[in-house]
Amino acid sequence: MIIITTHKGSDFDALASLVAASLLYPGAKTVLPTSINPNLKDFLAIHKDLFKLYSPNDIIFEHVKTLVVVDTHSWDRLEGMELLKDRQDLEIIVWDHHSEGDIETLQKNIKGTGATITLLVKEIEKQRKLITPIQATLFLMGLYEDTGNLTFPSTLPEDAYAAGFLLDRKADLQILSTFLRQAYEKKQKDLLFQMIQEAERIDIGGFSISIAKMEIKGRIQNLAMVLQMYREIINVDAAFGIFKDVEQNKCMVIGRSSIDEINIGLLMRSIGGGGHPGAGSALLKAVNPDTIEEMLLELISGNQHSSVMLSDIMSYPVVTINEDAKIEEAAMILRDLGCSGMPVVDKEGHITGVISRRDFKKLRKSKHMQSPVKAFMSRNVVTISHDKSIIEAARLMIKHDVGRIPVLEKDKIVGIITRSDAMTYFYDLLPD
Repeated sequence: MIIITTHKGSDFDALASLVAASLLYPGAKTVLPTSINPNLKDFLAIHKDLFKLYSPNDIIFEHVKTLVVVDTHSWDRLEGMELLKDRQDLEIIVWDHHSEGDIETLQKNIKGTGATITLLVKEIEKQRKLITPIQATLFLMGLYEDTGNLTFPSTLPEDAYAAGFLLDRKADLQILSTFLRQAYEKKQKDLLFQMIQEAERIDIGGFSISIAKMEIKGRIQNLAMVLQMYREIINVDAAFGIFKDVEQNKCMVIGRSSIDEINIGLLMRSIGGGGHPGAGSALLKAVNPDTIEEMLLELISGNQHSSVMLSDIMSYPVVTINEDAKIEEAAMILRDLGCSGMPVVDKEGHITGVISRRDFKKLRKSKHMQSPVKAFMSRNVVTISHDKSIIEAARLMIKHDVGRIPVLEKDKIVGIITRSDAMTYFYDLLPD
């Protein structure tokens, strides 16, 4: 069995690529994730019967011999494909316009076009496959959505050629405009007005940047459209929106750029999201918006690549304290060092927790100063391996809102990476 699938939160480019791939791989089952965006949901409410789509629950994975992945090549963006990840006998074919991904295969069709459907349309034309007007319309929707009607900086000549090819195949622009029309109602207008009122411009390296931090309640659709309008109205090279959903305690981070020098997709991948050079987003849970803003500024100001390993930049040796030592001793060490916390280890040197000034707030009686550190230390320790990059460390700092992370090698502490170390790197102050 051959199955074709795409990323969670599917958009028009994802669905268009699914359907286009089904023309190139006859007999394959097209598996659409259950998580799809609102515009696509509206489209399928009317057109679903025109496309034979399956959900991940419909597939017997033992029968799958070939997996075709479109519009992504990252395992964590696929829905319900966990059973296939470690299959050694599985043939994998990738069609994607994103540069980053961890799906390994020799059959990769990857190019940085404005949309994945562009690559598939080119192959359809090459193989002289026939497409219907509704297929051409869907393909053009995917192309227009991902290229902003051919206006995004990531748009290539191949995208424009594919659009012309699809129009020649009777793609219906009226249907396209109906389903790609983005809602701009009172919620969006009020949010945009507030963003403009509070707008601040920052100059970094000769480029104008603006970061808007907003609290929202409930679902507000088309935040990306609001941010794009915000960037255009205040006229900056790049704009970022940090939208905190108070009820669910999560932040939607959206970025838009009009210049090649600020690669939004690269920035968003650095904090756990993704996207393209001109547009991208990330969803972060239980993170302080101020921390996100700080990290974005550091990433924009400094080197956005991840070639430097933690072993090159971490602080060492690390002062630790044994878990059986007294709280009084820990307090004296922290006072002498002038720091706010340090790792706690057992007699074998394995990390068991962290003691910080914040933990001293748990002390209620003076005799608690004679208690062992392990009685009051925090046991939920965020650690990182010594062979990871500074970008991955920064991602953990954002996710867990911490200022220091112990660096481990073979379960032993070999260093510590702090927010100051990260800032030193991002501000390009790392010595040669």
